[in-house]
Amino acid sequence: MTRAVNVDAAIDHVIATSARLNAVISAIEPLVPSGTRVVFVNADDAAAVSRAYGSKVLTGAVTRSHWAQRRVS
Repeated sequence: MTRAVNVDAAIDHVIATSARLNAVISAIEPLVPSGTRVVFVNADDAAAVSRAYGSKVLTGAVTRSHWAQRRVS
């Protein structure tokens, strides 16, 4: 399994869900026109978040925005 997950949810929601699941985020960015791409430190964290979002996980092609570093606390 990959460490990256594309989710039909806002960045803040993905951060909160990841924190609740103790899933450590490596990188996160918005998708165009909506959604979030999140990369986790390990595949187990990605799998846990994927299960939590269920049908909101985007499986097709997505359009990524220009990446900019963002601090996640």
